[in-house]
Amino acid sequence: MYTNILVGTDGSKTASIAVDRAVEVAKATGGRLTVFSVDKPERAGQVVADEAARLADRGVDVRTKTAEGDPASLLVQEAEDGGYDLLVVGNKGMTGATRFFLGSVPNKVSHHVPCALLIVRTT
Repeated sequence: MYTNILVGTDGSKTASIAVDRAVEVAKATGGRLTVFSVDKPERAGQVVADEAARLADRGVDVRTKTAEGDPASLLVQEAEDGGYDLLVVGNKGMTGATRFFLGSVPNKVSHHVPCALLIVRTT
């Protein structure tokens, strides 16, 4: 079913709800989970390190990955390049003034992702 799962997070409390749901899916399917954050390298690195530490005792194979750039584009690219079966994101993912013109990260991702997508209601 889902053996290679990618979850996007910005380190927010709402994003952690999506990460927790991705853990549930990974446990149910025996899948591997990659926690992915897009931000400046130091910030993204801290986000994935914090999530990996939080998930250490959950019984799931957790990996981490970071990138810098546009979150929606990089989530889609990582989903393609990494051969993921499932991408998990929260329904929040709007940043700054661009949210009014470009739409949210989950909305942009939903139109281009090459695998199954789970948008978790986090609000």
